[in-house]
Amino acid sequence: MRAMSRAWLPGRDKKAVRHAGHPGALHPTSHRPQPSALVLGGGIAGIAAAVGLAERGVKVTLVEREEQLGGRVRSWPVDHATADGAPVTMSRGFHAFFRQYYNLRSLLRRVDPALEGLTPVDDYPLVLAGGHRDSFAGVPRTPPLNMAAFVAQSPSFTAGDLKNIDKVAVWELLDVDFPATFSAHDGESAAAFLDRLGFPDDARHLALEVFARSFFAAPDEFSAGELVGMFHSYFLGSSEGLLFDVPVDDYDTVFWAPLGRYLEQLGVEVRTGESVQSLDLEGERVEVTTDAGTLLADTVVLATDLRTTRRLVETTRGSLDDPEWRGRIAETQDAPPFAVWRLWLDRRVDAERPAFLGTSGYGPMDNITVLERFEAGARRWSDAHDASVVEVHAYALQPEDGDEEQVRRTLRAELARVYPETADAQVVADEWILSDDCPLVGTSPWLRRPEVATPHPRLVLAGDGIRCDYPVALMERAATTGLLAANQLLAGWGLAGHDLWTVPMSTRQPALLRAKPLLDRVSR
Repeated sequence: MRAMSRAWLPGRDKKAVRHAGHPGALHPTSHRPQPSALVLGGGIAGIAAAVGLAERGVKVTLVEREEQLGGRVRSWPVDHATADGAPVTMSRGFHAFFRQYYNLRSLLRRVDPALEGLTPVDDYPLVLAGGHRDSFAGVPRTPPLNMAAFVAQSPSFTAGDLKNIDKVAVWELLDVDFPATFSAHDGESAAAFLDRLGFPDDARHLALEVFARSFFAAPDEFSAGELVGMFHSYFLGSSEGLLFDVPVDDYDTVFWAPLGRYLEQLGVEVRTGESVQSLDLEGERVEVTTDAGTLLADTVVLATDLRTTRRLVETTRGSLDDPEWRGRIAETQDAPPFAVWRLWLDRRVDAERPAFLGTSGYGPMDNITVLERFEAGARRWSDAHDASVVEVHAYALQPEDGDEEQVRRTLRAELARVYPETADAQVVADEWILSDDCPLVGTSPWLRRPEVATPHPRLVLAGDGIRCDYPVALMERAATTGLLAANQLLAGWGLAGHDLWTVPMSTRQPALLRAKPLLDRVSR
């Protein structure tokens, strides 16, 4: 007799947590009008909200100001980028699709059930200027073995270093319970927590500060609670592992254009290249004015960047007269500027270069990507020209980094410092982005951050800058809050919600408890 297969899970982690959607009808009944929703913003959060609503029979209109979907993870053609006119694309930079991103991956599976559009990155080494290099290759995926193996093989740690860590602080890093852990670190920055933790400087740079800067924030501005949450999600709270996947081609080709077609098949009106001007909640229906006209619906999902959200909330007409809530929206902040520079060179970088390299101590440069190692469009150009497409990122630029031209000069010099073969390379073409529209996940009280629900029952929020009880971040927070926003509205119509999945919400017991005596011994 064949054994019964285990219950379905979104990944390899048997301790992944299912957050069941509320019960209800799968589609509206015939005796009541079809509900409608406007989704403002076509990034990951907006796409997730639109999918969640349309799959339950809600009439959805999605408005996005850019010509492509994807928001800050979109890509677009730049035909002028090379002298021969070969079609190439640009984006806002490299994004890692971690295997813990259960809700984002569920969204992508709508158009790619086997996730064939993702390919694994074998390693993402981290290199410290004047120091050493760390690697995540070969690190076991199951906690706490992953922590023990990383410490054992990493040049960032020594036995003496471990003896100097603060046992109380390190236990705060290990023994977590979300969402309470977020609030437990109110007012504390990631930098202050790392100081209190007493980690060695090299480990601090390579193992922890790299994560803080991935939020486009300097460690002294970034929330310690979020840092602890990331450590839990990517390391001690999940057995999905530290490695990740990346798309096999540009974001639009692989995911966002197919998801746009999927939405249209569900009956969604997708309106790209259209900017929202105002939001009115005063009448019986929501009224949104864009630069192309007026749209009406029963409800609205505000899935825009925080700057746009603040502007729309400040000028919204209707019963959003809750000063405390408006104050919380007004308090949200944007992260410092970041730069992405894509360079089409006249030669290849060395073959042993990794697809992605994290850097620390190289001025404002945070990482280097060799695009032809995974992106099909870049590989076609690379093969045709026997050359490389290289991208450098600088997160959380500070005034001391200088003006735009100074940043470009520094990045070019630091690229040559890390990859010396690029020093004499000619730049055939380049694309440069300098922007400041990412949310700052700062040290303000966690409960002050705006959540999905609002004082108005017909308005919900979504995005990676919106508070969420779950230990999720970045693209996964965008997808999760988008589905939570859809669920919030669906509940009001008696329609079924969508299940969500996360890593465990608290410390993985009893494995971690067994590890505590070992930690105590090496810390003496």
